Amino acid sequence: MRGGKKEANHTHNTLHTVSHYAFFSGNPKWPATQYQLTYAFAPGTSSDAISAVAKAFSTWASQTPFTFSQSQDFASADLKIGFYRGEHGDKAPFNGQNGVLAHAFAPTDGRFHYNGDYSFTVNPIMGSYHMESVALHEIGHLLGLAHSNVKEAIMYPAIPPATIKGLNDDDIRGIKTLYP
Repeated sequence: MRGGKKEANHTHNTLHTVSHYAFFSGNPKWPATQYQLTYAFAPGTSSDAISAVAKAFSTWASQTPFTFSQSQDFASADLKIGFYRGEHGDKAPFNGQNGVLAHAFAPTDGRFHYNGDYSFTVNPIMGSYHMESVALHEIGHLLGLAHSNVKEAIMYPAIPPATIKGLNDDDIRGIKTLYP
């Protein structure tokens, strides 16, 4: 997800567009045998971040066949969340405040990284980004949604500072198409 105005798509988001929502190239998705996913946080993740991401998982769980449960075992969790700066081992380094707030990868990779050079808060103020809204967007990627061209959708590729967004009908239609 990018801050501010819509700019170039993530390089890992080659799209197959259907309606307004979109899927990653090849429509990767979690197998039906793996709808119970665990998630864990990198060491040092704040309790505010843990709470915000847990709320985002709960929101997606209400619209999908998935259940998400937090694990303390980062190494074995299906989904791994953390705050990183610069090169952090996924071949998609953050480069300061270059517009990329966070990124996540298509199923079944499971990595979701916030850019640690930005300010994220649970109650957004000018100059910060709403942690839960960014999590909703990135979890959409983890589940297989690519960027939408519907500005109100959580899967739209950009969000202004101090903005709270939730799931939009476009996001819900997309996820229900991918996981009927």
